[in-house]
Amino acid sequence: MSHTEAFKEHIIQGNTCKGAYITVGAAMLDGTTITGAHVNLPLKTLNRHGLIAGATGTGKTKTLQVLAENLSEKGVPVLLMDMKGDLSGIAKASEGHPKINERHAKIGLPFEAKDFPVELLTLSEQDGVRLRATVSEFGPVLFSRILDATDAQAGIIAILFKYCDDKSLPLLDLKDFKKVLQYATDEGKEEIQDLYGRISTSSAGAILRKIVQLEQQGADIFFGEKSFDVDDLLRLDESGRGKINIIRLTDIQDRPKLFSTFMLSLLAEIYSTFPEQGDSDQPELVIFIDEAHLIFKEASKALHSQIESIVKLIRSKGVGLYFVTQNPTDVPDGVLSQLGLKIQHALRAFTAKDRKAIKLTAENYPISEFYNTAEVLTQLGTGEALVSALDEKGRPTPLAATLMRAPMSRMDILTKDELEELHRKSVLAPKYNDAVDRESAYELLNEKIKKAESEEAKEKAQQERATVKRNTRTSSRSNSTEKAIIKVLTSATVIRGVLGILGKLIK
Repeated sequence: MSHTEAFKEHIIQGNTCKGAYITVGAAMLDGTTITGAHVNLPLKTLNRHGLIAGATGTGKTKTLQVLAENLSEKGVPVLLMDMKGDLSGIAKASEGHPKINERHAKIGLPFEAKDFPVELLTLSEQDGVRLRATVSEFGPVLFSRILDATDAQAGIIAILFKYCDDKSLPLLDLKDFKKVLQYATDEGKEEIQDLYGRISTSSAGAILRKIVQLEQQGADIFFGEKSFDVDDLLRLDESGRGKINIIRLTDIQDRPKLFSTFMLSLLAEIYSTFPEQGDSDQPELVIFIDEAHLIFKEASKALHSQIESIVKLIRSKGVGLYFVTQNPTDVPDGVLSQLGLKIQHALRAFTAKDRKAIKLTAENYPISEFYNTAEVLTQLGTGEALVSALDEKGRPTPLAATLMRAPMSRMDILTKDELEELHRKSVLAPKYNDAVDRESAYELLNEKIKKAESEEAKEKAQQERATVKRNTRTSSRSNSTEKAIIKVLTSATVIRGVLGILGKLIK
């Protein structure tokens, strides 16, 4: 058996699946595509998370698109973070191209152009289904970690959440929390202190400054009602294909705090509400996080720890997380170690630092008798990648330099008119796009303060009336005494007596 035949047999045996799978391309050896040596990803292990990495322009986004399309066809809903605004074309079929046909002929797969069911979501004012969450849904622990609060500040936040629970004060948006914080250090200072202990004014001020910083990144738009129900991410279309939910994030690239806040709340909500999936044949939901470094940028150690914990636990809910970034080093080691699928596009060695990073990246992949991994990483072309997955028994599949298949949908964005049409057809937009500002902590505390001020003013007025009354009675008694004295002094008896005394003195 020749070297090439041995390689093909090696790839085919390592990628044989008994259950459902996705074919992402065909293996390559020495720069030549081995037609029919398909690289497959078993659906059974796609909740084990993954990484899509590579330099700019090497095909990461198209790989993400291929995975999303094929998952949708298998009835698996998908959630995509669209940072660059180039994923909306999934809603329209590919126009096709001779180069696409040539690529698929090499792979040994027919090409079929298709469109897919897409729902556009947004965190901002862009067209799309609005995503919101309430402060209460975060809870004191997660809210503290979002704010990067100290232990002392986290204690205050916990007290304020407890007070709102005890007094039935809904914490819906940031203005609610700010009002409670202000109340606890001003009008309600004594009440809070009697119930839970003294709150440091300086710590409360530090918390307020952190909330203002969060607001400046647009979080005031995100916190509120109506809260997005994560079950709406699990919808299928009438053909049984999974919905591809695309969150439009082009306008928050410079606001990493808002992005990490949203991602952490979303993952926490999914983990707390989705039932245990166990060892199922396919994922319940697959989430692709493009420009994944933004989740970890400017995040505290506590936030990193929280994300790492959720990544470890959420796969038991049937949810797969896929991080898309330029370099694997953008993802913390604790998260990177949890990723079962790795699709590594080309890396470029322009500096000594780059060469060192490539060497470290190569060590993350299984050793192969057919490849010098570090060398192959720099030689891959656009639309080619090193692929290592987990087979149906959880073992790494053979490392394969892969010619990736082309997307079936449009490899370009939708026009403005197409975006508007897609938004008009949305069944979720009417459910979530009308903001709700019901009575909450802000209004209830303002009413309480107003009532207290009114009662205080009433009590003050009563005290003033009582003082006036007392002064009036005192003045009346004084006047009566004076009149009595004058009456006695001016009486005829007194006068006669005085005159008699004076007469005797004269004599």
